[in-house]
Amino acid sequence: MTHPTPTTNPRSKTSPRKLLPEAFSRSAFGRSTSRRVSWLPLAASLVLSLLLPLALPLWAQDDETSRARNQPVEPLHLIDNVYYVGASDIASYLITTPQGHIVIDGGFVETAPMIRDNIESLGFDLADVKWLLNSHAHFDHAAGLAALAEWSGAKVVASRADAPVLAAGGSGDYFISAEHNAFPAVEVARTMDDGEQIRLGGTTLTANLTPGHTRGCTSWSMQVDDGGTPRSVVFVCSVSLLPGVSLLDNEAYPSILEDYLATYQRLEEIPCDVFLAAHASFFDLAGKRQQVASATQNPFVDPEGYRAYLAKNKRHFDKKLAEQRAAAEKTTAPEER
Repeated sequence: MTHPTPTTNPRSKTSPRKLLPEAFSRSAFGRSTSRRVSWLPLAASLVLSLLLPLALPLWAQDDETSRARNQPVEPLHLIDNVYYVGASDIASYLITTPQGHIVIDGGFVETAPMIRDNIESLGFDLADVKWLLNSHAHFDHAAGLAALAEWSGAKVVASRADAPVLAAGGSGDYFISAEHNAFPAVEVARTMDDGEQIRLGGTTLTANLTPGHTRGCTSWSMQVDDGGTPRSVVFVCSVSLLPGVSLLDNEAYPSILEDYLATYQRLEEIPCDVFLAAHASFFDLAGKRQQVASATQNPFVDPEGYRAYLAKNKRHFDKKLAEQRAAAEKTTAPEER
């Protein structure tokens, strides 16, 4: 498969692209391809540049922890046609094809300009992005989608269960209040059911529904060519159990326990060579970034890290479930006596 080669973009305001060493990046850069350079409509760009600063106070990352997770970082070539274009921990990915590009997740409102600049610093044009895929409808992964959609003209894709939350600007999550999950509402052009696919320019992304963290949490997967070796890439949504979430008798989400258990089973069954996720800390982007310059093989090929991530989180989940069951039994015991 031929993928577009990144070139110098005259509109880029950030540092030069960061690519993997030639020893394990031939699959993406060993071919010469041409790329159409298109420009964003001037009027739309000007309107967004004026409106976005006014919107920031309404949907801004309002705590120190969020700001710490959303620091600018250089974009990074991960494997084949997959690039990291997000912030320090709030992840976003660019997947390039000869017929246009795909972006996964939009981060906070403040992350959107970082994603835009990272894409352009790699030599790609934001206007060539055709699809914006969402992992889940939380403010730290969905708040930047509206701006990215406006700037690029791309269509937003999300699971059928999370699409209403995106359209309502964060309202409707089973646990996080509408006030705390507020973000700019965005129209979902295509809703996905489990196993459905997005195809573009020879690349196919599959929607694997992994609910629990949200009702429609979606872990996307795809195949890449790693110098002649096929690799399975998984972009894990999240299996995190937020503090205070009840797994038992949850009136807002009655099937939460069954969904979480099914999600763990599903993720354990999905083949994974390249482990990526909605948060960079889940797959140790910072540590692997440091390995890139001296590594003899691609550090992002990490099936063991994927299994370790699932096992660690499952142990935490089982512990919390046992604690909640013990508390429930203690509460009902006097009534039974």
